[in-house]
Amino acid sequence: MTTRNDTIAILGGTGDQGLGLALRFCRSGRRVLIGSRKAERAVEAAEDVRKQVPEADVEGLGNPEATAAAEIVILSVPFEHTASTVKGIKDSLREGQIVVSMTVPLATAVGDSAVRTVGIWQGSAAELVKSLVPKGVDVVSAFQNVSSHRLQDLANPVECDVVVSGQKAARQKVMALCPLVEGLRGLDGGPLSNARIVEEMTALIIGLNIRHKVPEGLGVRFTGLPEDQ
Repeated sequence: MTTRNDTIAILGGTGDQGLGLALRFCRSGRRVLIGSRKAERAVEAAEDVRKQVPEADVEGLGNPEATAAAEIVILSVPFEHTASTVKGIKDSLREGQIVVSMTVPLATAVGDSAVRTVGIWQGSAAELVKSLVPKGVDVVSAFQNVSSHRLQDLANPVECDVVVSGQKAARQKVMALCPLVEGLRGLDGGPLSNARIVEEMTALIIGLNIRHKVPEGLGVRFTGLPEDQ
């Protein structure tokens, strides 16, 4: 399989949030590779995308194969599977690739509630990912707070800001993905260490969804920014 510079791999694209991103990116015309530990599940997810977006350029593959054929690799897996997923694709990663961490260390990983997070030695799930990828692979934090329900509701815009953190050139490339999803706006979140704040926000938003009975999921907007941001 040849690698195209516009190809996006979504590992965990069989889950709600990853599938939602796959639908939106395919709808915008980007090529998407859905990855899974079980390739047959990825194939089924790709078929689901084609049913909803008939013109989709999408393929389901195992995680290593999807990783090897993409410029940007998005990790959309539960926190408890993050380390094993990264270790499983390590040999497929190469210098110059970007790995996007959507992972949030929710306390569900240890049998607790999704309205809390667990502490991580590295500081954040994104920084954990950074510690595991080969040298020369950039890690960017993004998309944690985008509602999976709203991503899959193709009839409506998502209406959410995405705080993107990481090395400058890499985060700019990931920020450029945001406008591909109607209603999303990418914001420059600075260094990767700021992922700690964004990941904590996710647990807060989950709690707000529960207390205010918003099953579709809340979105986050930052006001007062210049119009060209």
